[in-house]
Amino acid sequence: MNRRHFLAAAAAAIRLKAAPPRTSMGIASTSYLTVWRPRDAYEYLEHCNALGAGGIQTSLNSLELADLSKLRGRAEQLGMYVEVMNPLPAQDTARFEALLKGARQVGALCARVACLSGRRYETFHTLAEWKKFVADSHAAIERALPLAEKHKVPLAIENHKDWTADEFVALLRKFNSPHLGVCLDLGNNISLLDDPMELVEALAPYTLSTHIKDMGVASYKDGFLLSEVPLGEGLLDLKKMLAVIRKAKPGVKMTLEMITRNPLQIPCLTEKYWVTFPEREARRLARALSMVRDQKKTQPLPSMDGLDRKAQLEYEEENVKLSLNYAREQLGL
Repeated sequence: MNRRHFLAAAAAAIRLKAAPPRTSMGIASTSYLTVWRPRDAYEYLEHCNALGAGGIQTSLNSLELADLSKLRGRAEQLGMYVEVMNPLPAQDTARFEALLKGARQVGALCARVACLSGRRYETFHTLAEWKKFVADSHAAIERALPLAEKHKVPLAIENHKDWTADEFVALLRKFNSPHLGVCLDLGNNISLLDDPMELVEALAPYTLSTHIKDMGVASYKDGFLLSEVPLGEGLLDLKKMLAVIRKAKPGVKMTLEMITRNPLQIPCLTEKYWVTFPEREARRLARALSMVRDQKKTQPLPSMDGLDRKAQLEYEEENVKLSLNYAREQLGL
């Protein structure tokens, strides 16, 4: 059985079961980043519909008008929202503009983008490298923003283990456009030693999109380990965070990003980690390490080690389902 037939069979099996109650929470395709890695936006929409999700955030695999119209029609029929994922433009903006046109055609609420695909403390080895990235990112946003305004597709930049909360606010204030905001990820900035609640309070007014997640932590020799965990099983005060976002931006959609993977190492006790943070306050390190030390959860962090592909697929899906159930039952979504 090839991959397409396998996915179709899996989706059919889900549909044969009683459909769960619809939640307003959508699912980002990065929730399946580790194992499944969905590639077809329409198939992904159907999969999330079968889970009772309220929408999707995903990349567009086709810009053909017929495919875009089919996706939009089905989403509207189901009452599901669509947000797209795009890269920021390189010097040649033609591809980026085509993606924005596609986003507009499918009725996307926004286009989630990111300045950095990796992690700040792993990617950059010198302060000069970081400063070049900052300049390049600002230039890319300057190229992207007029096109977003032209096609009326807002850009939601994710806090993607790159910008601290203060840096992100400064960036958004610099451009000061209703077509530019944040895809607010609740957990990423723990890796940069930002307090999660302070991050949400700072970025909520700029929020166009979200990555709702919960986080688990554990100690390791060079700092701490960080993992997404099913909603309700981690350290984040999700009810308070969502209340802050809703108060600032009542219409913003809540989109799950539950990435099941091995724990990430946050090497905040190493010299290299601090290369791009020459003025970062020591109190942030103390507060982060205290948070890890005081964590009361005893459940081990998710791990893919020792699981075959079938078991990994099941584990990945189960964590998404657990999170959706929590959103329905505990978060009022």
